[in-house]
Amino acid sequence: MSPITARLPTATATGTATGTVTEATTESASTATTETATETATETATETTTETTTETVIRKPAPVRGAGFGVLLALLATVVWSGSFVAARALHDTVPPVQAAFWRWIVAILVVTPFAARATWRQRHLIRRHAGFVVLASLLGITVYNTLVNQAGLTTSAGNMGMIMAASPVVMALFERCGGARLGTRRVTGMVIACAGVLLLVGRGALPVRLGAGDLWMFAAALSFASYSALLKRRPDGLGGVVFLYATFLLGALMLLPVYVVSLATQGGFEPTTGTVGPLVYVGVLSSAVAFFAWNRAVALVGAARAGIVYYLQPVCVALLSYALLGERLGLLGGASMALILGGVALSSAR
Repeated sequence: MSPITARLPTATATGTATGTVTEATTESASTATTETATETATETATETTTETTTETVIRKPAPVRGAGFGVLLALLATVVWSGSFVAARALHDTVPPVQAAFWRWIVAILVVTPFAARATWRQRHLIRRHAGFVVLASLLGITVYNTLVNQAGLTTSAGNMGMIMAASPVVMALFERCGGARLGTRRVTGMVIACAGVLLLVGRGALPVRLGAGDLWMFAAALSFASYSALLKRRPDGLGGVVFLYATFLLGALMLLPVYVVSLATQGGFEPTTGTVGPLVYVGVLSSAVAFFAWNRAVALVGAARAGIVYYLQPVCVALLSYALLGERLGLLGGASMALILGGVALSSAR
């Protein structure tokens, strides 16, 4: 037997042992790797599930709270604005419409300046970048809308003004529909019923409907306000609510300034008395600073169409205030109109 042959069994045994050790080591490593991977996957899955559950628990109630808060803000703005129609009617024979609008925004600017001036200066570059949007919003919501309301107050009652303004949510909803939003059959039916109530009021129950000058001015104001509300959904990201409000107040008053000067030269000024300054302070502080901020925030939370449903309640508030403060009676026709408007609101907001 040769030496080479004699050594073969030993080599084989050694190879077998080595192979066994290698396989055992490989299996151990594979097992360890598999266990580690399994543990890692399990931990990752557990963390992901925990995070997802946490996010679900945290985020799920938020839209509900936001929607409810948005409706309350819209209601606050609606009630406060109802008083502004009464104020506009009270000023109709003492303060020219343009002058009333101009001083309203001057008062609003003075009130908001301590809270918004510094932040507005910090965001001046963002405002300049979106100057077209800010100028258009200022024109529709500040310069034009309130001036038209004051003009309408010269020849129509506060109750009529409030009920005609109830037509503006229809235009808001139409704007949202053009933007791709679905309104639903119930909401559309409710809006049609509410509009029927408005037409019954302004037409005095007769067909065809004949509108007075004050009614036409109010319809123009409603269109301007609805356009402003629809525009709010396009507010640039990063532009704060108070900053946006302050910027529109400043630009709106600036655009009113030339017309104010003309009014002052042709119509003369007004005497500052309790009967003139009081309503101007009300519309400057509450109807401008408070109500506009509340409305803008409400639209951001729930949308213009849903906030507009709450706005339908304004005629009721205006009718009660105008009766209590100005002695304007609603009458049978006004009561029927109010019933249709409230019925339309209830139908539109039902779920």
